[in-house]
Amino acid sequence: MQPTTRYRTSDTEREHVAELLRAAMAEGRLDLTEGEQRLTHAYAAVYRDELAPLTADLPDGGRTALSRTPQARAATRRSLVRHASFILILTGVLIGVWMLSGAQFFWPVIPIAFLVTGLIRHARFGRYRFRYSYRHRVCH
Repeated sequence: MQPTTRYRTSDTEREHVAELLRAAMAEGRLDLTEGEQRLTHAYAAVYRDELAPLTADLPDGGRTALSRTPQARAATRRSLVRHASFILILTGVLIGVWMLSGAQFFWPVIPIAFLVTGLIRHARFGRYRFRYSYRHRVCH
């Protein structure tokens, strides 16, 4: 049998789990006593595999509660505004190039359609973000 290797956790990983637990407490999934106990265990954790059980019984490991916080929603709005601004600027540049080219066919409609489709997907589904999962990193 191969010996298992336990990996030490970082302050960033402990803080991430603490954020998940605080969001679950704010959502009412954990009462104050249990939430404080789990926070204590999160900050006292030495190894990564000690963090996984703290959020294992929360929906999506607590990430759904975290995504509903005002800070996460504000970040999503900022991201959408940045994306829309980029599309508007690029659309202006494409139309300018089309006007200078003297082409009869309005060819910028093709890239603009792809850009707008990407913006709609971003608004509807959110931007892909790498999510670190403690459950998948635990070595057995």
